[in-house]
Amino acid sequence: MNESQKKELDEIVEKYRKLPNAKIKILQETQLKFDYLSGESMRHIAEALGVSYTEIYGIATFYSFFNLSPPGEHTINVCLGTSCHVKGGDEILEELQKTLGVDVGETTKDGLFSIKTVRCLGCCGLSPVIDIDGKTFGRVKKAKVSGLLEPYREVKE
Repeated sequence: MNESQKKELDEIVEKYRKLPNAKIKILQETQLKFDYLSGESMRHIAEALGVSYTEIYGIATFYSFFNLSPPGEHTINVCLGTSCHVKGGDEILEELQKTLGVDVGETTKDGLFSIKTVRCLGCCGLSPVIDIDGKTFGRVKKAKVSGLLEPYREVKE
């Protein structure tokens, strides 16, 4: 983390320091600013607030909306709500993990894809459902997972 980034973090800390939910607000804005929460940024926040790194890390790992590694160019959200679960959402997730070689919350080595899980995408009638960069795909089949990813693998020119 360079000095400019540290200064930006200090400004975020000062902005929320006195609020009752300061730690969460600080982490949220930090993620908005830098796309994810690095270990270095969390250590800096902990030091600035006078709390342990473990406390900040605990908050960041408790809430699923925080990213602890740089997000991929494309984010895949797999719905694991009741309807999607019953209709094979877990199998879709397993297939994505196998195909991409990463676990939930991780990013592929090429930086192209990140996988997340959500509890509901509001498309129960189309279950199982995945969302890639805000585009919803319904009635997803295991055999079709690789094909859904192909347009996102194409090189941008």
